[in-house]
Amino acid sequence: MSLDDVNPMDTAEIRSRFLNHFAQRGHTVVPSASLVAQDPTLLLVNAGMVPFKPYFLGDLATPWPRATSVQKCVRTVDIENVGRTARHASFFQMCGNFSFGDYFKAEAIPFAFELLVDGFGFKPDDLWATVYLDDDEAERIWLDLLPAERIQRRDKEDNFWSMGVPGPCGPCSEIYFDRGSAYGREGGPIADEERYLEVWNLVFMQFERGEGAGYDYPILRELPARNIDTGMGLERMATILQGVDNLYEIDISRPVLDAAGRLTGRRYGADPADDVRLRVVADHTRTAAMLIADGVVPSNEGRGYVLRRLLRRAVRDARLLGAREPVMAELFGVVGVAMGPIYPELVDNAETITGVAVAEEASFAETLRTGTTIFDTAVRQVRSAGSATLGGDEAFKLHDTYGFPIDLTLEMAAEAGLSVDEAGFRRLMERQRQTAKADRASRRIGNVDLSAFRPILARSGPTTFTGYEELTRESGVVGLVGIADGAGLEVIGEGDEVGVVLDTTPFYAESGGQEPDFGLLRFDGGVVEVLDVQRPVPELVLHRVRVRSGELRLGDRVQAEVDEGRRRAVSRSHTATHLVHAAFRRALGEGATQAGSLNSPGRLRFDFHALGAVAPSVLADVEDEINEVALRDLPVRAFVTTQEEARRLGAMALFGEKYGDAVRVVDVGDYARELCGGTHVASSAQLGAVKLLSESSISAGTRRVEGLVGIDAFRYLAREHLLVSQLSTALKARPDELADRVTDIVGRLRDAERELDRLRAAAVLAGAGALADGAEDVGGVAVVTAEVPAGTAPDGVRLLAMDVRGRLAGRPAVVAVVTADGSSIVVVTDPGARSAGLRAGELVRSSWASLGGKGGGKPDIAQGGGGNPEMVPAVFAKLRGLVADLAAR
Repeated sequence: MSLDDVNPMDTAEIRSRFLNHFAQRGHTVVPSASLVAQDPTLLLVNAGMVPFKPYFLGDLATPWPRATSVQKCVRTVDIENVGRTARHASFFQMCGNFSFGDYFKAEAIPFAFELLVDGFGFKPDDLWATVYLDDDEAERIWLDLLPAERIQRRDKEDNFWSMGVPGPCGPCSEIYFDRGSAYGREGGPIADEERYLEVWNLVFMQFERGEGAGYDYPILRELPARNIDTGMGLERMATILQGVDNLYEIDISRPVLDAAGRLTGRRYGADPADDVRLRVVADHTRTAAMLIADGVVPSNEGRGYVLRRLLRRAVRDARLLGAREPVMAELFGVVGVAMGPIYPELVDNAETITGVAVAEEASFAETLRTGTTIFDTAVRQVRSAGSATLGGDEAFKLHDTYGFPIDLTLEMAAEAGLSVDEAGFRRLMERQRQTAKADRASRRIGNVDLSAFRPILARSGPTTFTGYEELTRESGVVGLVGIADGAGLEVIGEGDEVGVVLDTTPFYAESGGQEPDFGLLRFDGGVVEVLDVQRPVPELVLHRVRVRSGELRLGDRVQAEVDEGRRRAVSRSHTATHLVHAAFRRALGEGATQAGSLNSPGRLRFDFHALGAVAPSVLADVEDEINEVALRDLPVRAFVTTQEEARRLGAMALFGEKYGDAVRVVDVGDYARELCGGTHVASSAQLGAVKLLSESSISAGTRRVEGLVGIDAFRYLAREHLLVSQLSTALKARPDELADRVTDIVGRLRDAERELDRLRAAAVLAGAGALADGAEDVGGVAVVTAEVPAGTAPDGVRLLAMDVRGRLAGRPAVVAVVTADGSSIVVVTDPGARSAGLRAGELVRSSWASLGGKGGGKPDIAQGGGGNPEMVPAVFAKLRGLVADLAAR
C-alpha cells in the first residue's frame, strides 16, 4: 500500500479523534500529567501509563473505571538513534486508553481496530498483529478481525511489556501498518520493522515484576485486577497519515526542522549526514521546550542533566552544521508556534521558557571554548603516550571542572578515534554523588517499597491532614513501618526509629518547598519524637519517629503535638516567599517566575527565572517593598476553589507544577495570590521583618535569593548594627562614611603591596649578574639553580629566570629559580639547550613534579608550585642529573 492512499490529517485532528473515540465509549478524558514523574523509580514520564501506575498496582483507588489520555513522554535511552531512524524521538505523545479492572482483551482489541479503520481510514488488508507466544486468547480475538497469516507470535523481548523497572507488566499485542514493498521485504513485523511500522501497543496488564536487568526479571504476583494499558504514538500515527517519511517531517516538527536549516545554512534533504544533525537539533529543541515548560531547569544531576544534555547536543550539532550565532531563541519561538495549539503553556510562558534555553546556550558556548581546548590537549597527551583511551580521571575533570558533559566527551573522543574509560568516570561520579548526598540521606524517610502501604490504605483509608486548623490532635496509629525494609510492625520500643502512619494528623508533610513539622506523639506510658514527615504516596502521611520511652502498639491512641515555634517560623518563611515572588515579578516582569523554594524556620530560599544578575538596587527595592507590605498588616486567607475559577481570579500557578480540579488559593491581601498547599501566618504583620542576604546564579537562566524572616532577620540586623558601630569607632568615621573610608584604605594597601612587589623584584633582579657569573658547566650546558626569598611574586621569579638566561647568551643554558617556601618554581631553556633535548616542561615534571610538586609547561618556559621547601636541594640535584644525562647523549 502507498502512503498516498491514506487521507492527510494534522496532528491536532488525530489527537482529537483519538480522545473522542474513547470518550464515546465511556472513558474519562484525563489531561496529560507533567513530564516530571511522581514515581520515585523514574526521573521523567516515559510511557502513557506512568501516571496511572498506582491504580494498576492497587496502591490507590482509581477515580474512574476507564480513562483515556494523550500523555507527554520523554525517553533518552535511545538518544543515539534520534535523527538516524524514522521511529526514534526523545519527546513523543502517547495516546492511550486504560481499563482498571473494567474490561480486558475482548474489548480492547476491537476498540483499537475500529479507530484505525473507521476513524483513521486504514484498510484492514494493510494491518498486521502480533501476540505473545502463549496468548491464545488474544489470537482468537484477532482471528475475527484479521486472517491468520497476518497474526504473528513473538517472544518476551517483543510482546511482553514493562516500564523497565519494578512495577506492573503483562503480555501485549501490537498492531503494525504495512507501508509497502518500497520500504522493505515481505514477511510481516518479524521480517522487517522498517516496512511494517508499529502503530499501537495493547498491553494486558496482569502482573507485577521485580528487579532484573533487561528481560531477566521475576514475576512477583498477579495484580488485584486485570487491566488494559494501550499506547498509540501520536507522532508515529501522524507520520503515516500525513504521508511523510519520518516523524521529524510532520506538521508539529517540520517547522522546527526548517528553522534549524535556515539558521545553519543547510538545506534539509541535500546531505544525509547533515539531515541527521538537523533532525537532532529539531528533536532536542522540541523536547527541551516541553521539559522547561514543566519546570525542569538545566543542572548536573537527574532530570536537569537530561535537559542540559539535550540542549548542549542541539547547540553543538547546530555549530557543526555551520551556525555562528545563537540559535535557541528562534528555534524555541518556532516550537511555541508549532505546538502551542496543543500545549498553550508554551505560549503563556514563552519568555521564561526561551530565557532558560538562551542562558544555557550562552553558558555552553563558554564551556565549548574552554573545554574543547582542554579536551584537545588531553587527546594529544593520550596519543603521545601511545594510548587509544582517554582516562576516566580526564573525563571526570572535563565534566567536574569545565562543565563538559560526558556524552559530549564520548562523541568527541569517538570522532578523534579514541575510546573513553567510562567505568573509571562513573566510579568518580558515584564517589562524588555519594559524598554530596550523605548528609541529606540521613534524614529522609527512605525508599520504602510502596507495597508496604497497600494494607494500610486498604485497612484505614487515606490520612486526614488537620494542620491548617490545629496543632494538636488525638489520633489513632494505623500503621508501623520499618524504615529500612518497609516491613509492617506490631509494636515499637525505646530507641526504635520507624515510620508511623496516623488516621489523622496535624503534622505537615514536606512538600512545595516547605520543610516538615517536628514534634511529639504522647501516649499512655511513653513519648515518641517526630523527626520527619513525608508523603510516600499521595494519600498517606508517614511520620519518621524515634521512641523516647514506652512501647507504642498498632491501634494505640496518641496525642499528636506539633512543635508550635517551628511551625510558626516556617509559616512566616512561606508567606514571605509569596511576597518575594510577587515583588520580583513586579520588579523584573512576568517572566521572573518561581523555579523552586525552601521554607525553613526563619530562613527562605527562592529560585526564579531570570536572564542575568539582579542589580543591587533592584534587590534593595524588592526588600523595601516586601517590608512595606508586611507593615500594612494585610490579612492572609486560604480557600479552595476550582482551577478554572482560580485562574479567573488571577491566582499565580507555579511554573511546572500540575494541579487537580480542586485547588487551594492563598491570598496576602490584594498583593499576592498563589495556588499553594502550605501553611501561612494569619497576617503580613506577623512576618516581623524580611532581610534578603544574597542573590546568585544556580544554573543558566535561574537565580537564587536567600533571606531571613522574623526574629532571625532582627538578630541579623542587630549584629550588622554592632559591626558597623565597632568599625566606626575603629576607623573614626561616621557610619555613612564607612564605605568610602574602607575603599580608601583598601586602595592604599594595594598600592603598598604593588610597591613592595616592585622592590622585591628589583632586589631579586639585582642578583641576576652574579647568578649568571656563577653558572655551572654540566656536560657543556650552563646550569643556574637559584633560591629566592619566600613571598617573591611569581612574576618576579619568572623575570629573574629569563634575565639570567639572557646573560648566558652564546651557550646552551638551563635556569631554574625556586622560592624558599616552595610556592613557585620557574625553569627556562634557550634554543641551544632545547636542540640538545632539554625542554623546560619535561624538566619541571621530571624534577619538581616527581618530588611532590605540581607543574609543567612549554619547551622554553615552565613553572610549578605547591612543593615541599625541604626538597629544593634534591630538586636541584635531580635537575643537574637530568641535564647531564641528556647532554651526554
